[in-house]
Amino acid sequence: MKEVRKEAMEALTDLKAILHSKRANIYYLDKCRVMQKDGRVLYLTEAEKQNQYWNIPIANTTCILLGTGTSITQAAVRMLASAGVLIGFCGGGGTPLLAANEVEWLSPQSEYRPTEFLQGWVGFWFDEAKRLHTAKQFQIARLQYMKKVWGKDRDLQQAGFHLDDPQMESLLNHYPKAVAQAANVGHLLQHEARVTKQLYKIAATCTKYGEFVRTRDGEDNANAFLNHGNYLAYGLAATTLWVLGIPHGFAVVHGKTRRGALVFDVADLIKDTLILPWAFICAKDGATEQQFRQQCLQAFTDHKALDFMFAEVQRAALNQSWDELDDCAEITQP
Repeated sequence: MKEVRKEAMEALTDLKAILHSKRANIYYLDKCRVMQKDGRVLYLTEAEKQNQYWNIPIANTTCILLGTGTSITQAAVRMLASAGVLIGFCGGGGTPLLAANEVEWLSPQSEYRPTEFLQGWVGFWFDEAKRLHTAKQFQIARLQYMKKVWGKDRDLQQAGFHLDDPQMESLLNHYPKAVAQAANVGHLLQHEARVTKQLYKIAATCTKYGEFVRTRDGEDNANAFLNHGNYLAYGLAATTLWVLGIPHGFAVVHGKTRRGALVFDVADLIKDTLILPWAFICAKDGATEQQFRQQCLQAFTDHKALDFMFAEVQRAALNQSWDELDDCAEITQP
Protein backbone atom coordinates (compact mmCIF):
# COMPACT_ATOMS: atom_id res chain seq x y z
CA MET A 1 0.00 0.00 0.00
CA LYS A 2 2.86 2.34 0.86
CA GLU A 3 4.49 1.63 -2.51
CA VAL A 4 1.26 2.52 -4.32
CA ARG A 5 1.01 5.82 -2.44
CA LYS A 6 4.67 6.56 -3.17
CA GLU A 7 4.16 5.97 -6.91
CA ALA A 8 1.04 8.16 -6.87
CA MET A 9 2.92 11.00 -5.17
CA GLU A 10 5.79 10.69 -7.67
CA ALA A 11 3.28 10.89 -10.52
CA LEU A 12 1.76 14.07 -9.08
CA THR A 13 5.22 15.58 -8.64
CA ASP A 14 6.09 14.85 -12.27
CA LEU A 15 3.03 16.83 -13.35
CA LYS A 16 4.88 19.99 -12.30
CA ALA A 17 8.23 19.03 -13.81
CA ILE A 18 7.81 21.65 -16.56
CA LEU A 19 8.04 25.20 -15.23
CA HIS A 20 4.91 27.24 -15.92
CA SER A 21 7.00 29.84 -17.73
CA LYS A 22 8.06 27.15 -20.22
CA ARG A 23 4.67 25.50 -20.83
CA ALA A 24 3.35 25.60 -24.38
CA ASN A 25 -0.36 24.73 -24.35
CA ILE A 26 -3.62 26.61 -23.84
CA TYR A 27 -6.85 24.74 -24.60
CA TYR A 28 -10.25 26.09 -25.61
CA LEU A 29 -12.89 23.34 -25.59
CA ASP A 30 -16.58 23.36 -26.40
CA LYS A 31 -19.30 20.75 -26.83
CA CYS A 32 -17.36 18.07 -24.99
CA ARG A 33 -16.93 16.38 -21.62
CA VAL A 34 -13.62 16.62 -19.75
CA MET A 35 -12.83 13.62 -17.56
CA GLN A 36 -10.10 11.58 -15.92
CA LYS A 37 -9.42 8.13 -17.34
CA ASP A 38 -6.53 5.76 -16.62
CA GLY A 39 -4.49 8.47 -14.92
CA ARG A 40 -4.92 10.95 -17.76
CA VAL A 41 -7.19 13.92 -18.41
CA LEU A 42 -9.21 13.47 -21.61
CA TYR A 43 -11.98 15.27 -23.40
CA LEU A 44 -14.78 13.30 -25.02
CA THR A 45 -16.55 14.40 -28.18
CA GLU A 46 -19.73 12.72 -29.34
CA ALA A 47 -19.87 11.55 -32.95
CA GLU A 48 -22.71 9.91 -34.85
CA LYS A 49 -21.24 6.42 -34.82
CA GLN A 50 -18.80 6.46 -31.90
CA ASN A 51 -17.42 8.74 -29.24
CA GLN A 52 -13.84 9.97 -29.53
CA TYR A 53 -11.36 10.56 -26.70
CA TRP A 54 -8.53 13.07 -26.94
CA ASN A 55 -5.68 13.33 -24.46
CA ILE A 56 -4.72 16.65 -22.81
CA PRO A 57 -0.99 16.84 -21.89
CA ILE A 58 -1.67 18.63 -18.62
CA ALA A 59 1.98 18.77 -17.49
CA ASN A 60 2.69 21.10 -20.43
CA THR A 61 -0.54 23.13 -20.17
CA THR A 62 -1.04 26.53 -18.53
CA CYS A 63 -4.82 26.90 -18.65
CA ILE A 64 -8.00 25.46 -20.13
CA LEU A 65 -10.96 27.53 -21.32
CA LEU A 66 -14.29 25.66 -21.22
CA GLY A 67 -16.83 27.11 -23.62
CA THR A 68 -20.48 26.33 -24.29
CA GLY A 69 -21.74 22.76 -24.06
CA THR A 70 -18.91 21.54 -21.81
CA SER A 71 -18.83 19.64 -18.53
CA ILE A 72 -15.96 18.51 -16.34
CA THR A 73 -15.71 15.81 -13.69
CA GLN A 74 -14.41 16.26 -10.17
CA ALA A 75 -11.63 13.74 -10.83
CA ALA A 76 -10.43 15.76 -13.85
CA VAL A 77 -10.41 18.97 -11.81
CA ARG A 78 -8.35 17.22 -9.14
CA MET A 79 -5.72 16.13 -11.68
CA LEU A 80 -5.64 19.55 -13.36
CA ALA A 81 -5.12 21.20 -9.96
CA SER A 82 -2.31 18.75 -9.20
CA ALA A 83 -0.59 19.84 -12.40
CA GLY A 84 -1.12 23.54 -11.66
CA VAL A 85 -3.49 24.10 -14.58
CA LEU A 86 -5.98 26.97 -14.31
CA ILE A 87 -9.56 26.38 -15.45
CA GLY A 88 -11.76 29.09 -16.96
CA PHE A 89 -15.44 28.96 -17.88
CA CYS A 90 -16.40 31.22 -20.76
CA GLY A 91 -18.90 31.79 -23.51
CA GLY A 92 -18.72 30.56 -27.08
CA GLY A 93 -15.53 31.26 -28.99
CA GLY A 94 -13.53 31.83 -25.82
CA THR A 95 -15.29 35.07 -24.93
CA PRO A 96 -18.18 35.79 -22.54
CA LEU A 97 -21.76 35.40 -23.67
CA LEU A 98 -22.43 38.89 -22.25
CA ALA A 99 -19.99 41.76 -22.49
CA ALA A 100 -20.28 42.46 -18.75
CA ASN A 101 -19.18 38.97 -17.77
CA GLU A 102 -15.61 37.83 -17.33
CA VAL A 103 -13.99 34.42 -17.26
CA GLU A 104 -14.03 32.99 -13.76
CA TRP A 105 -10.58 31.51 -13.16
CA LEU A 106 -10.49 28.48 -10.89
CA SER A 107 -7.03 28.44 -9.35
CA PRO A 108 -5.49 25.27 -7.93
CA GLN A 109 -5.68 25.51 -4.16
CA SER A 110 -2.05 24.82 -3.42
CA GLU A 111 -0.55 27.24 -0.93
CA TYR A 112 2.96 25.82 -1.30
CA ARG A 113 4.01 28.68 -3.49
CA PRO A 114 6.64 31.39 -2.98
CA THR A 115 5.74 34.30 -0.73
CA GLU A 116 8.53 36.73 -1.61
CA PHE A 117 6.74 38.04 -4.69
CA LEU A 118 3.55 38.90 -2.82
CA GLN A 119 5.57 40.49 -0.03
CA GLY A 120 7.59 42.48 -2.52
CA TRP A 121 4.46 43.53 -4.41
CA VAL A 122 2.56 44.81 -1.36
CA GLY A 123 5.78 46.47 -0.21
CA PHE A 124 5.34 49.10 -2.91
CA TRP A 125 1.64 48.76 -3.77
CA PHE A 126 0.30 50.88 -0.91
CA ASP A 127 2.53 53.78 -1.95
CA GLU A 128 0.73 55.63 -4.76
CA ALA A 129 3.93 57.06 -6.25
CA LYS A 130 5.63 53.64 -6.35
CA ARG A 131 2.50 52.07 -7.82
CA LEU A 132 2.48 54.68 -10.58
CA HIS A 133 6.17 54.05 -11.20
CA THR A 134 5.49 50.33 -11.66
CA ALA A 135 2.59 51.10 -14.00
CA LYS A 136 4.94 53.23 -16.11
CA GLN A 137 7.51 50.44 -16.15
CA PHE A 138 4.85 48.05 -17.48
CA GLN A 139 4.03 50.48 -20.28
CA ILE A 140 7.67 50.86 -21.29
CA ALA A 141 8.21 47.09 -21.06
CA ARG A 142 5.30 46.35 -23.43
CA LEU A 143 6.71 48.87 -25.92
CA GLN A 144 10.18 47.34 -25.71
CA TYR A 145 8.67 43.89 -26.25
CA MET A 146 6.86 45.16 -29.33
CA LYS A 147 10.07 46.62 -30.76
CA LYS A 148 11.88 43.34 -30.14
CA VAL A 149 9.18 41.11 -31.66
CA TRP A 150 8.14 43.26 -34.62
CA GLY A 151 11.79 43.92 -35.38
CA LYS A 152 12.57 40.23 -35.98
CA ASP A 153 9.29 38.47 -36.86
CA ARG A 154 9.42 37.91 -40.62
CA ASP A 155 5.77 36.86 -40.84
CA LEU A 156 4.63 40.15 -39.33
CA GLN A 157 7.01 42.07 -41.54
CA GLN A 158 5.69 40.34 -44.65
CA ALA A 159 2.19 41.34 -43.54
CA GLY A 160 3.31 44.99 -43.47
CA PHE A 161 4.18 45.53 -39.79
CA HIS A 162 7.46 47.47 -39.86
CA LEU A 163 9.08 49.51 -37.10
CA ASP A 164 10.33 52.08 -39.63
CA ASP A 165 6.78 52.90 -40.73
CA PRO A 166 6.32 56.67 -40.16
CA GLN A 167 3.30 56.16 -37.89
CA MET A 168 5.13 53.50 -35.86
CA GLU A 169 8.24 55.66 -35.57
CA SER A 170 6.12 58.52 -34.27
CA LEU A 171 4.41 56.25 -31.75
CA LEU A 172 7.68 54.71 -30.55
CA ASN A 173 9.26 58.14 -30.11
CA HIS A 174 6.40 59.94 -28.38
CA TYR A 175 4.81 57.29 -26.17
CA PRO A 176 7.76 56.85 -23.74
CA LYS A 177 7.83 60.62 -23.22
CA ALA A 178 4.08 60.72 -22.58
CA VAL A 179 4.41 57.84 -20.10
CA ALA A 180 7.22 59.59 -18.23
CA GLN A 181 5.18 62.80 -17.95
CA ALA A 182 1.94 61.14 -16.79
CA ALA A 183 1.00 62.61 -13.42
CA ASN A 184 -1.33 59.80 -12.39
CA VAL A 185 -2.83 56.51 -13.52
CA GLY A 186 -5.75 58.30 -15.15
CA HIS A 187 -3.40 60.16 -17.49
CA LEU A 188 -1.56 56.91 -18.17
CA LEU A 189 -4.81 55.22 -19.19
CA GLN A 190 -5.61 58.07 -21.55
CA HIS A 191 -2.22 57.76 -23.25
CA GLU A 192 -2.62 53.99 -23.45
CA ALA A 193 -6.03 54.32 -25.09
CA ARG A 194 -4.65 56.72 -27.71
CA VAL A 195 -1.74 54.39 -28.52
CA THR A 196 -3.99 51.35 -28.83
CA LYS A 197 -6.28 53.30 -31.15
CA GLN A 198 -3.25 54.24 -33.26
CA LEU A 199 -2.17 50.60 -33.39
CA TYR A 200 -5.63 49.56 -34.60
CA LYS A 201 -5.34 52.12 -37.39
CA ILE A 202 -1.83 50.95 -38.29
CA ALA A 203 -2.94 47.29 -38.33
CA ALA A 204 -5.98 48.04 -40.48
CA THR A 205 -3.78 49.95 -42.92
CA CYS A 206 -1.05 47.30 -43.05
CA THR A 207 -3.53 44.51 -43.78
CA LYS A 208 -5.81 46.63 -45.99
CA TYR A 209 -8.64 45.58 -43.72
CA GLY A 210 -10.67 48.70 -44.33
CA GLU A 211 -12.60 50.77 -41.83
CA PHE A 212 -12.34 49.43 -38.29
CA VAL A 213 -14.00 50.43 -35.03
CA ARG A 214 -13.13 48.50 -31.88
CA THR A 215 -16.25 47.21 -30.15
CA ARG A 216 -16.31 44.16 -27.89
CA ASP A 217 -19.66 43.04 -29.29
CA GLY A 218 -18.61 43.68 -32.90
CA GLU A 219 -19.54 40.93 -35.35
CA ASP A 220 -16.67 41.41 -37.80
CA ASN A 221 -13.78 38.95 -37.69
CA ALA A 222 -11.16 41.40 -36.43
CA ASN A 223 -13.21 42.31 -33.36
CA ALA A 224 -14.09 38.67 -32.73
CA PHE A 225 -10.46 37.58 -33.01
CA LEU A 226 -9.32 40.40 -30.72
CA ASN A 227 -11.83 39.28 -28.09
CA HIS A 228 -10.78 35.66 -28.37
CA GLY A 229 -7.05 36.38 -28.44
CA ASN A 230 -7.28 38.66 -25.43
CA TYR A 231 -8.70 35.83 -23.35
CA LEU A 232 -5.78 33.64 -24.33
CA ALA A 233 -3.50 36.40 -23.01
CA TYR A 234 -5.61 36.61 -19.83
CA GLY A 235 -5.01 32.89 -19.33
CA LEU A 236 -1.25 33.39 -19.47
CA ALA A 237 -1.46 36.37 -17.11
CA ALA A 238 -3.64 34.50 -14.60
CA THR A 239 -1.21 31.58 -14.67
CA THR A 240 1.75 33.90 -14.07
CA LEU A 241 0.12 35.54 -11.08
CA TRP A 242 -1.04 32.25 -9.58
CA VAL A 243 2.44 30.72 -9.79
CA LEU A 244 4.00 33.82 -8.22
CA GLY A 245 1.27 34.00 -5.57
CA ILE A 246 0.13 37.58 -6.30
CA PRO A 247 -3.65 38.20 -5.94
CA HIS A 248 -5.43 39.72 -8.92
CA GLY A 249 -6.71 42.68 -6.93
CA PHE A 250 -3.30 44.35 -6.57
CA ALA A 251 -3.47 46.09 -9.94
CA VAL A 252 -1.28 49.02 -10.91
CA VAL A 253 -3.21 50.37 -13.92
CA HIS A 254 -6.79 49.08 -14.15
CA GLY A 255 -7.51 48.73 -10.44
CA LYS A 256 -10.18 51.38 -10.11
CA THR A 257 -12.34 50.13 -12.96
CA ARG A 258 -11.87 46.35 -13.29
CA ARG A 259 -12.13 43.54 -10.76
CA GLY A 260 -9.22 41.15 -10.88
CA ALA A 261 -7.49 43.89 -12.79
CA LEU A 262 -3.88 42.78 -12.33
CA VAL A 263 -4.64 40.03 -14.87
CA PHE A 264 -5.45 42.78 -17.38
CA ASP A 265 -2.29 44.70 -16.49
CA VAL A 266 -0.06 41.68 -17.07
CA ALA A 267 -1.90 40.58 -20.23
CA ASP A 268 -1.38 44.05 -21.68
CA LEU A 269 2.35 43.34 -21.76
CA ILE A 270 1.85 41.14 -24.84
CA LYS A 271 -1.62 41.89 -26.29
CA ASP A 272 -0.66 44.75 -28.61
CA THR A 273 2.48 42.96 -29.77
CA LEU A 274 1.05 39.53 -30.57
CA ILE A 275 -2.76 39.44 -30.44
CA LEU A 276 -3.51 42.72 -32.23
CA PRO A 277 -1.55 42.20 -35.48
CA TRP A 278 -2.53 38.55 -35.88
CA ALA A 279 -6.20 39.36 -35.31
CA PHE A 280 -6.12 41.67 -38.34
CA ILE A 281 -3.95 39.37 -40.46
CA CYS A 282 -6.16 36.34 -39.81
CA ALA A 283 -9.34 38.36 -40.34
CA LYS A 284 -8.02 39.62 -43.69
CA ASP A 285 -7.03 36.08 -44.74
CA GLY A 286 -10.42 34.63 -43.78
CA ALA A 287 -8.94 32.31 -41.15
CA THR A 288 -11.15 30.23 -38.90
CA GLU A 289 -11.29 30.76 -35.15
CA GLN A 290 -9.22 27.62 -34.62
CA GLN A 291 -6.57 28.76 -37.11
CA PHE A 292 -6.34 32.13 -35.38
CA ARG A 293 -6.04 30.46 -31.98
CA GLN A 294 -3.26 28.18 -33.22
CA GLN A 295 -1.43 31.18 -34.68
CA CYS A 296 -1.62 33.02 -31.35
CA LEU A 297 -0.34 30.02 -29.40
CA GLN A 298 2.51 29.60 -31.86
CA ALA A 299 3.38 33.29 -31.47
CA PHE A 300 3.34 32.92 -27.66
CA THR A 301 5.84 30.08 -27.98
CA ASP A 302 8.05 31.66 -30.65
CA HIS A 303 8.43 34.91 -28.73
CA LYS A 304 8.48 33.45 -25.20
CA ALA A 305 5.47 35.47 -24.09
CA LEU A 306 5.07 33.61 -20.79
CA ASP A 307 8.77 33.97 -19.98
CA PHE A 308 8.46 37.70 -20.60
CA MET A 309 5.42 37.99 -18.31
CA PHE A 310 7.16 36.11 -15.50
CA ALA A 311 10.32 38.19 -15.84
CA GLU A 312 8.50 41.53 -15.81
CA VAL A 313 6.26 40.70 -12.84
CA GLN A 314 9.20 39.27 -10.89
CA ARG A 315 11.30 42.32 -11.68
CA ALA A 316 8.56 44.65 -10.49
CA ALA A 317 7.92 42.64 -7.31
CA LEU A 318 11.56 42.31 -6.31
CA ASN A 319 12.85 45.52 -7.92
CA GLN A 320 15.50 43.53 -9.78
CA SER A 321 17.25 44.04 -13.10
CA TRP A 322 16.80 41.71 -16.05
CA ASP A 323 20.26 40.20 -15.47
CA GLU A 324 19.42 39.35 -11.87
CA LEU A 325 16.21 37.66 -12.95
CA ASP A 326 18.09 35.45 -15.42
CA ASP A 327 20.08 34.05 -12.51
CA CYS A 328 17.00 33.04 -10.51
CA ALA A 329 14.77 31.48 -13.17
CA GLU A 330 14.13 28.46 -10.96
CA ILE A 331 11.98 30.50 -8.59
CA THR A 332 9.15 30.35 -11.13
CA GLN A 333 8.65 26.73 -10.05
CA PRO A 334 5.86 26.55 -7.42
